[in-house]
Amino acid sequence: MEGLNAGCPVGFGNAVNRKFRLRKNIDFQRVRREGKAYAHPLVVLIVRPNGLAQVRVGVAAGRSVGKAVQRNKAKRRLREIMRPLIPQIAPGYDLMLIARKPLPTADFAEVQRAVLTLLGRANLLSPVETSLPPDDAPAPASTP
Repeated sequence: MEGLNAGCPVGFGNAVNRKFRLRKNIDFQRVRREGKAYAHPLVVLIVRPNGLAQVRVGVAAGRSVGKAVQRNKAKRRLREIMRPLIPQIAPGYDLMLIARKPLPTADFAEVQRAVLTLLGRANLLSPVETSLPPDDAPAPASTP
């Protein structure tokens, strides 16, 4: 059986590619200690330069988010939101996303907007158009 990302371009597939993940406890601690934090009611983004030619992303959800099921749901959502964004993020940074209490009950699009807002505030996104509609955008009118 082939892996989840077999045949997919780097950074795409069913899961965030392992080389783009923060996995070691010391890496998480370093990002928390030395990184710059950007806060939103749903999620906190912490950014630290890593000196590598790639972006690494770590996701965390503490007990304040809820029990294990809610924490895992929050982490899965954040990983899925980051998966298509990794190619658009400037290389050379470690990112840590920390879920906050209301995240598991929020709409996916709302969480996606929150993450995009934080990445924009951190000046990490390249100027590629995202396919996310703005808040309360009216439906496009059809022309005859």
